[in-house]
Amino acid sequence: MLTAPPTASALDEETARAEIYGLLAQLYYAPADAALLAALRVAPTEAPAEGAFLQEPWQQLVGVARSLSDSEIAQEYQRLFGGVGKPEVYLYASHYLSGFLNEKPLVRLRAELSRLGLGRDEAMPETEDHIAYLCEVMRYLIAGDDGGVCHLESQRRFFTEQLSPWVAKLCDVLAAHPHAAFHATLARFTAAFMDVESQGFDMLD
Repeated sequence: MLTAPPTASALDEETARAEIYGLLAQLYYAPADAALLAALRVAPTEAPAEGAFLQEPWQQLVGVARSLSDSEIAQEYQRLFGGVGKPEVYLYASHYLSGFLNEKPLVRLRAELSRLGLGRDEAMPETEDHIAYLCEVMRYLIAGDDGGVCHLESQRRFFTEQLSPWVAKLCDVLAAHPHAAFHATLARFTAAFMDVESQGFDMLD
């Protein structure tokens, strides 16, 4: 997952994009496990995708991972996103788009997932509008084998409709949270990467 920076080939760029979405999905879905954090701490600190715009937030993310212990990062995750009742930071699109969970944005998302032939694993406790789930869908649309849906236009549509309208709000909230250290840098890296994605899709018009 945490590879050296890609060369200029389109294939390598697509692989890097898919890997970044996969990494974001893992880091937002649950407290990072020891193996993932170990890999992150030894990752190259050059930009993980072509373009210097990502280099600084990536270096900050790796640097904070190196400065904190596994338990500190896990405790931070639980404090921000876990626990009983209302979390300190929501990770669901519906919250940022409508102010409530399980609202119309989730219904529209489920319709889009059905169009793509995708659905939530029953073992997954989170609803489909969780940021980790959406990042995993983007990873699939980039790296999946189904040429009928895994192509650039599907990526652009899903990103534009399901991520772009709200992910910056989540990143702003998380980056400014007084109890976030590792996850604040994760938010800044996420915001930078989503900006790169948005600019790339805009260039397709």
